[in-house]
Amino acid sequence: MRTACKSFILVVVACLGTRFAMAQVPEKTPDSTGQITSIDADLMNLLNQKTPKKYKVASIKVTGNKFFDESLLLSIAGINIGDEISIPGGDNFSKAITKLWAQNYFSDVEIYITKLSGKEIELEIAVTERPRLSKFYFKGAKKSEQDDLKSKTGLIIGRVITENMKISAIEAIKKYYYEKAYRNITVKINEVKDPSADNYQLLYFMINKANKVKINDINFVGNQIDELKLKKQLKGTKEMSRFTLNPPVDTSGWYDPKKYTFEEYVKEWGFLVPSKTKKVLDPYVRVKLFSSAKFNDKKYDEDKTNIIDYYNSLGYRDAVIDKDTFYYNANGNMNINIRVSEGHKYFFGNIYWRGNTKYSDSVLSQILGIQKGDIYNAEILNKKLGKSASPEGGDISGLYMDDGYLFFRTDPVETAVYNDTIDFEIRLVEGPQATIDKITIAGNDKTKEHVIRRELRTIPGEKFSRTDLIRSQREIANLGYFNQEKIGINPVPNPDKGTVDINYTLEEKSSDQLELSAGFGGGIGLTGTLGVTFNNFSARNIFSRKAWDPLPTGDGQKLSLRVQSNGRAYRSYNISFTEPWLGGKKRNAFTIGLFDTKYSNAYNYLTGRYEKAAGDTSYFRTTGASVGLAKQLKWPDDYFSLGFTLSYARYKLRNYPIDANLTLKDGNVWRNGHSNNLSLKIALQRSSVDQPIFPRSGSNFLLSLQATPPYSLINKDIVNETNPYKWVEYHKWRFSGEWYVPLGQPHGAERNKQFVLKAAAKYGFIGKYNSDLQVSPFERFQVGDAGLSNTYALLGYDIISQRGYPVYESSDPTVNPDQQGASKYFTMFNKYVLELRYPLSLNPSSTIYGLTFFEAANGWYSFKDYNPFRLRRSVGVGMRFFLPMFGLLGFDYGIGLDRTTPGNGLKGASRFTFMLGFEPE
Repeated sequence: MRTACKSFILVVVACLGTRFAMAQVPEKTPDSTGQITSIDADLMNLLNQKTPKKYKVASIKVTGNKFFDESLLLSIAGINIGDEISIPGGDNFSKAITKLWAQNYFSDVEIYITKLSGKEIELEIAVTERPRLSKFYFKGAKKSEQDDLKSKTGLIIGRVITENMKISAIEAIKKYYYEKAYRNITVKINEVKDPSADNYQLLYFMINKANKVKINDINFVGNQIDELKLKKQLKGTKEMSRFTLNPPVDTSGWYDPKKYTFEEYVKEWGFLVPSKTKKVLDPYVRVKLFSSAKFNDKKYDEDKTNIIDYYNSLGYRDAVIDKDTFYYNANGNMNINIRVSEGHKYFFGNIYWRGNTKYSDSVLSQILGIQKGDIYNAEILNKKLGKSASPEGGDISGLYMDDGYLFFRTDPVETAVYNDTIDFEIRLVEGPQATIDKITIAGNDKTKEHVIRRELRTIPGEKFSRTDLIRSQREIANLGYFNQEKIGINPVPNPDKGTVDINYTLEEKSSDQLELSAGFGGGIGLTGTLGVTFNNFSARNIFSRKAWDPLPTGDGQKLSLRVQSNGRAYRSYNISFTEPWLGGKKRNAFTIGLFDTKYSNAYNYLTGRYEKAAGDTSYFRTTGASVGLAKQLKWPDDYFSLGFTLSYARYKLRNYPIDANLTLKDGNVWRNGHSNNLSLKIALQRSSVDQPIFPRSGSNFLLSLQATPPYSLINKDIVNETNPYKWVEYHKWRFSGEWYVPLGQPHGAERNKQFVLKAAAKYGFIGKYNSDLQVSPFERFQVGDAGLSNTYALLGYDIISQRGYPVYESSDPTVNPDQQGASKYFTMFNKYVLELRYPLSLNPSSTIYGLTFFEAANGWYSFKDYNPFRLRRSVGVGMRFFLPMFGLLGFDYGIGLDRTTPGNGLKGASRFTFMLGFEPE
């Protein structure tokens, strides 16, 4: 309580809660000068009167406030000049104090009557503001942890320090460290007054993390199922690695672990059973290279559900977890005991169908695929009935829904349980067939609606089909214009009309790409690359000024422009345009492309400089164009497409030897003249991959034939011409197949985070028409490296990458590619790939995934040398980054297994390879 410096009487003091106190006021009190002043007797008797009287507030003021406006505090208090207050007995003062106290900004609130004049009183509200936060520090935390804690604690400098603020900050700190396996953390707060600012405080959070707590042992009690199989179901709860000769023995009071002795191991011939070998070694040696032993409450709860699901899949439908407990061993690590009650193992009995009129019992039973005597599995039953829908279909619900029966439902009912057998009656409600009424699309801010609608398989007026719904989602994702993780499809059925509306919700993402680099110097001049690809271009709006923002977009066309220069030595221009729906009614993709490339020998050896004059007298120039048309087929299914591409390239040499192997009839190296390459390519493709950037399922097959006219068969004199390359002739066959298989069954928020196995096989062969001519030096195959370096790109080689190897010329894997010389490139190749991929981020602004790979490949010069089992092998790891403006960025670290030599180590057999813009073959 403060000391008054003038005549007053204290009415109410606010402490914690709503406790009020009356003050004993002395008859005399010192004033501001120290003089003793007598107190008005009427003011002294104000609270002692027996009958309540009403007094009018003549004036009111607030004292002690530094940061808050007086009028704001008076508004909160709810006492105004002119209000009538009953004394004693009124609750105006207590309400005002409660309201101000509830703001959490004050540590003390007091109300004084400072003067009484007849029926009027003057009031003073005295507040003591809580201190504010000046700075805060985390003692006992690393620098990186401090940066994380600053955002997680929610502390803001300048805010009023409250008890709730401190408690919330401590809880956030503990939660942060709990997730890092610090389960015994303690946090205390030291509050220090800031000497540089009035009523400000420094907060020091004293963090004692103690030791990390890892999961030492997970023990199961009451189980007949092998413990190792149960532990495999714990996806997010793993035991720690260990190597010890004296494992600690700990008991929880209700479980005494039974040690599997070496004698039992030998007696049971355990050395012939890997699981028993692991069991006997487990107390001493346990290796967990790629799993964390941190305990996470949320993941542990999910894992307990996984255990019950696993029991159910084995027929133990009554299995439950009776009890689980946590305790710490002598080393401070956590042990977990889980007591299970397995119950009986059940089997399917007779299955009867009720309510089916569309399909017979035999058809439904065949699709269900469950026979009497099969182990009971509720998950399989529900999946086969379609109660838990799967994209691959093949269930009862999919059978009906693909024929329009949107209102179809199933209800499996247990009709009898005897001994270990369960009979089921599956009751069907087929309902009427539903037709599609309205299709609405939302979220396409840039892409025109007709671009999306032409991809949909759900057409108004047609019968509803779940397969068409899934296919529509795939087609939208493959456009590449939308966030494939947020494509929403919401069917809205109308049972009264027998119709269904389908609402598609989309989220646009950037699909354009930019490639930009520049440099100058070294006498070579300006070097650089400028490339732009507009994947959602609109050619019809190119003359509309309003559509340029910055370019006309939205019609789903693709425009690509690229200019590349290496100063006076090299320059290249490329332009291509694709209309995926030529005519707008069918999926006929029309593509046209133009290119012009010039390699100049611009270096003057006499002056030691790059000069334009030298480049004009020694160069190799390639000019060409192509036009293609790809048509979607209806047979065998509409995943197939057939494409035709007519291309022409003219090669012109002026005093420029491309390759020492390109010789004329007179034996001289070809260095002057021109060559023509006119070819037609036919490609049959089937692609069912679900997404373009990170496919999880589906396959992609491509069979192609590229051929020139057989000039030498039409004009036999060509064989005897001096320049055999005037008209290039060849027939080139290519095949590639890719499969994507999802592994595992993720749940909840992690449903899209799953491993994907990619398997690929590629083959190529280039042949000749005339046995009197050599195989064309153009259009051969380069094998090795990352696919970016094309030493003989002038000749139009197909670049086949192999990670872990440089470009190689010999077919013999025992020949070191690093020590080979230049040679003719291959006319045949094989390549096989296995990749295990895992997505780290599927955000459309940065799709990232990691991978491990195994590759085997090789090239040959003729069928005589061909051996499909004589391959170069490599293994490694890599990362891929897909950024909207730059496309693909990636790197791989590969080890060429056939490059390893004694004493050389991995350094001499490994290579880092990088990729930009595209994934090499």
